[in-house]
Order: sequence, then C-alpha cells, then structure tokens
Amino acid sequence: MKKRLGIDIDGTVTCPSTFIPYLNEAFGKELALNDITQYNLAPLYGVAEEEMDRWLEENEADIYERAPLARYALEVIDSWKDKYELYYISARGRHLYDLTERWFRRHGVHYHHIDLIGSHDKIAAVRQYKLSAFFEDKYDNACEIAKTCGIPVILFDTPYNQGPLPENVIRVNNWLEAKREIEQRLRP
Repeated sequence: MKKRLGIDIDGTVTCPSTFIPYLNEAFGKELALNDITQYNLAPLYGVAEEEMDRWLEENEADIYERAPLARYALEVIDSWKDKYELYYISARGRHLYDLTERWFRRHGVHYHHIDLIGSHDKIAAVRQYKLSAFFEDKYDNACEIAKTCGIPVILFDTPYNQGPLPENVIRVNNWLEAKREIEQRLRP
C-alpha cells in the first residue's frame, strides 16, 4: 500500500503571499510578505478581527480562484503522483470545494483526495486518513500534528510561522527541499 501524504493548500501549494496585494488594496497598506510576521492579519492591517473576518469571507473565493502556485510545487507533486497518495487537508470551508477542485484541474495539480474541513484543527483528518507525513505553513498546526500524530511535518518557512520546532517538524524554504526531506524520512 502506498504511503499517504497530507498537504495543506493555502500558503503551501499556493504562494504564501497570495492574499497580500488584495489586503493592501482593501486596507490602504503597502505590506510585503516579510512584514507578515503573525498569522492573525487584523492587527497588521489595523482593523478589528470582525472586519478582517468579514473581508476574508467576502473575498476569499475570488482570491483562491486566482491564487498562484508556490514555486516548484507542481513539479514535486507531479513526481509523487504514482509514488504516494496525495491527500489535501485545508481549513477552507466545504462551500469552496467546487472552486478548489477547478483550481487543481486548471493548474494540473494531481490529487487523490481533497478535504476542506473548515477549521485549522487537522488532527482528526490526519488520523482518519492515516497520513505518513504532512505539509503545512501554519506554525501551531505543524507543531501540534507532529507532537500528537508522531509523523514528520514539513513546515514551509515564512515570516509568520517562526518559533522553536519540536522534533519531527522540518523547516524548508521550498518544494525541492521538501521533496528531499520527505524522501529521506519515508524511505522503505
């Protein structure tokens, strides 16, 4: 049986700076990815949590539709399509499933399963699908999955996910490094 890889979508398969130009335009800022030093965007843009949540809800579908791929993601994922089962686990809401699947097809991103769980808590999905490794950009998710599920978690380095890493969380700069790490760790 092939090993299953769990892969987050936003900020992992898609470019982590995807939302920044839209946020800058909406809130009159000129922030770059290096300025996004925390996952909670409201304080960085000087707005209340409720306002940011409302803006995200109103704009997420259009932005997801236009999201560019992260560098090397397509090549690496394509090289794995016959070697592993690729399970995408995202905090996106289920109402975005059709849009997400269209995006995958349009960009030629191979998948075996897509689960939009509507929450950042991915532990139950990792266990349910018996994943052998996970790819993530959210710091606390990466740490929690590694500790609770005992699997390697590849954390894509961004300014918003800094902090000490527990054993089994491996920080990488890009998908080529991710490929090297996972293939060393999941060797038969």
